[in-house]
Amino acid sequence: MDKRSFLKSFGKMAAITPFLPYNLNAREIKIPKDYGNNDEEFWKNIRKDYLLKPEYINLENGYYNITPQPTMSRYLEHIKNINYEGSYYMRTVQWENKSRITKRLAAMVGCSSDQLIITRNTTESLDMIIGGYPWNKNDEAIFAEQDYGSMQDHFALIARRYGVINKIVSIPNHPVSDEELVALYEDQITPKTKLIMVCHMINITGQILPVRKICDMAHKHGVEVMVDGAHCIGHIQVKIDELNCDYYASSLHKWLSTPLGAGILYVARDKISKIWPLLAEHDREPNDITRLNHTGTHPVHTDLTIDDAIDYLEMIGLERKEKRLRFLQRYWSEKLRNVKNVKVNTPVEDYRSCGIANVGIVKMTPAKLANTLFDEFHIFTVAIDYANVQGCRITPNVYTTTKELDAFVEAINTLALRV
Repeated sequence: MDKRSFLKSFGKMAAITPFLPYNLNAREIKIPKDYGNNDEEFWKNIRKDYLLKPEYINLENGYYNITPQPTMSRYLEHIKNINYEGSYYMRTVQWENKSRITKRLAAMVGCSSDQLIITRNTTESLDMIIGGYPWNKNDEAIFAEQDYGSMQDHFALIARRYGVINKIVSIPNHPVSDEELVALYEDQITPKTKLIMVCHMINITGQILPVRKICDMAHKHGVEVMVDGAHCIGHIQVKIDELNCDYYASSLHKWLSTPLGAGILYVARDKISKIWPLLAEHDREPNDITRLNHTGTHPVHTDLTIDDAIDYLEMIGLERKEKRLRFLQRYWSEKLRNVKNVKVNTPVEDYRSCGIANVGIVKMTPAKLANTLFDEFHIFTVAIDYANVQGCRITPNVYTTTKELDAFVEAINTLALRV
């Protein structure tokens, strides 16, 4: 089907139903691959899959991506079906389904399924590694002040519990080169260094770090690397096997748009046996990653909906989605980079960011900026005011329009003139 015919046919359907249908998987609908960033009709139709509050423009999708209605419909069906089957489901096919979905996730993120488990979120996944690592007194860990606060809190906890020494670096908002970033971590390594935590995409600025280069460097020194990929899966193309990391975690309720309560943890095969599980599991071999995945009774309908979220993503196409998110970010950020009194806290290079960026106004606190954007301009964002980052994090989603971003740019220009 050519592009014109495709848009015409689906434009008619979208008037009465969501754009991407509830009951089809990715193998039953074909979207031409030549759609690019500027096919606004396509993305307007995608927007029809979302129930959005009309009171404000939502530019804070980074915390939780709203689940599109085709996926939400399937989620509600899973809730009803599992409630209908009750204990029968839980005692028969629960684990078979979880294993099947784990295999599909592994194929998506580029690793073997025997190195991956489904968790509730990135925090749980990374805390499992931090808390379960075989620490000794005076071992050293390295991380950045821009890393997620919950992880830093857990490193502080193990410092008190085991006597671990934490060494904290600071990532520049506008690095000169990859080598500058690699050197920040390498300069802190000593014979006592055991683990480096590094963000794949820094949550407060959207900066993408050269993870493979950092991992290669660390391994030369015998140091392991744990990667916080909370914002990457479903956002950019990730192949974990190509990163050469030891541990990788992400939240699926962010850019994969699953319902709340879904995440992943990857552990390199030769590292599985060294990690103590958070909750004890019985009858598992030391190298069996499921020994780290005891969850007790939990909302299994969320696990099932991961399958539907992947279907939805595959119908759009991850490459197409990544291009769109990068286009949206650069659409607004490039308009503001040279505006007086405005400071964009995300690197200018195309490959160093995707959908997330951060912007501030001089002499205006991030909290005041966020509050003014919401109260006066009806734009919802989140204020960031720590670790050398003062501004608001701006996270559009696939349903965001350029018209909405024009309103945001106009609001920032207006506020910049007031200081």
